[in-house]
Amino acid sequence: MKLNYLLAVLVLTLFSCQQTSEKSAQTEEIKLTEAQQLLSKYITVKLEADLSHLDDNQRAMIKKLIKASEIMDDLYWYEAFGDKEKLLATINDPDLLTYIKINYGPWDRLDDNNPFIEGYGKKPATANFYPTDLTKEEFNAAELENKDSQYTFIRRNDDGELITIPYHVQFAEEVKEAATLLREASALAVDEGFKNYLSLRADALLNDEYKTSDLAWMDMKSNSIDVVIGPIENYEDELFNYKTAHEAYVLIKDMEWSDRLSRFTSFLPELQMGLPVEDAYKQDKIGTDADLNAYDVVYYSGNCNAGSKTIAINLPNDEEVQQMKGSRRLQLKNAMRAKFDQILLPIADVLIEDEQRNHITFDAFFANTMFHEVAHGLGVKNTINDKGTVRRSLEEHASAIEEGKADILGLYMVSQLHAKGEIEGELEDYLVTFMAGIFRSVRFGASSAHGKANMIRFNFFQEFGAFERNEETGKYRVNFEKMTEAMNALSAELLTLQGNGDYSGVDQLINEMGKIGSQLQIDLDRLSDANIPVDINFEQGIEVLGL
Repeated sequence: MKLNYLLAVLVLTLFSCQQTSEKSAQTEEIKLTEAQQLLSKYITVKLEADLSHLDDNQRAMIKKLIKASEIMDDLYWYEAFGDKEKLLATINDPDLLTYIKINYGPWDRLDDNNPFIEGYGKKPATANFYPTDLTKEEFNAAELENKDSQYTFIRRNDDGELITIPYHVQFAEEVKEAATLLREASALAVDEGFKNYLSLRADALLNDEYKTSDLAWMDMKSNSIDVVIGPIENYEDELFNYKTAHEAYVLIKDMEWSDRLSRFTSFLPELQMGLPVEDAYKQDKIGTDADLNAYDVVYYSGNCNAGSKTIAINLPNDEEVQQMKGSRRLQLKNAMRAKFDQILLPIADVLIEDEQRNHITFDAFFANTMFHEVAHGLGVKNTINDKGTVRRSLEEHASAIEEGKADILGLYMVSQLHAKGEIEGELEDYLVTFMAGIFRSVRFGASSAHGKANMIRFNFFQEFGAFERNEETGKYRVNFEKMTEAMNALSAELLTLQGNGDYSGVDQLINEMGKIGSQLQIDLDRLSDANIPVDINFEQGIEVLGL
């Protein structure tokens, strides 16, 4: 009996161990599957460009610019999260590690910045620009020099009092190294404008005085290589939209495409005056000295590389520089093509009615994206009632409303230029491609300024009847006449909110219309079920370029 009992216990123990082992293996498998599911939101694309026309000096210059950009990446990690190495050292799963790097932290930028790693709460609105316990009330009450500067961190001293630390002080070693690389690149440059800009930008990294280098950047016309580098956009600061985050793009100019685009800037004053809003909201004078060019991007780093990837640039953001020189609009053609082929076309197959599917074209996608950037220059930069700049008046909502304005005024520009015979193709191409583009961008989620802007536009268009959904097929078709009416109405509303500096009105609009409805969510889930990625992730760098 005793022997039989012992045998029974042994069998049960072995069986139990086997179950525990199998359960552990299943848990590990589920964990890995979850990480892979997260990664499936992105499709990896090699970031390449034709460099055959570049000489040895230009190739060496690109390598130095990429190395300087890698430093910007580290600075952005600190701004967005904090101690990068401490976080990465805790992760053993390579897929999860990749997803953390895509998001620059443990928060999913395509899921309203919710955490995807245990132990973290929702991403703080402060990012790492301010103490995470800081309230708006405490900040506003603090008598602190340069507290609302774009280039200072807010910290607490040992007594808990708020202090400011300039970027160039916080990052003294890093910006010194980056400045050296920019100066070495400047020494290799033949184009005098680019040579001067690189030298001035190196100075700016060391003292946080960027206006002079912004002006120099605006004066460049003939350079075939370009770089956008430094603390630039303020999306990461969701508390006030004051603080700018570091990023960099290394770019190769497409001379042929740029030549095709250059003529459109001459129409800007006329388009400004024709905006569908009262005269007070379009009183800014629009210059025609702005650049409109196409580029192949060969390196992204920092803010522009976090989560969903930028495919066009409108800079500089400094309102004074814009008033003096206008702005430059850079279309990132190779990145744009990747998103069109890998994401927009598959979305159209699932959600656009078959009879309108032929209206989805790359030329329309390129134009809609391009005129979005151009449209940032339309409207007003300062409120009409002495509340200061639009950006300061609307605080954390400024970016979402500005992106919404640029989207809708971009479509307005397309319709006006098409009517004048200045752009080719059918107007329907631009409208249907614009509609498909909403489905693409709205998947970025509420944490993105672009995502909020697209949600507002989708819901506004829906109320206007600008599109209809076929209940049988689950596909959408554009009502062209009503879409034009909706475009004008939304343009007027957003321009008025901006011009009035109407924070409460913008807050109400975002709360009411900046959300995904249940039916739309079901349709977006169909895109995920069809394994259509939300965005692209780049395999990039010196080796990928063959340098």
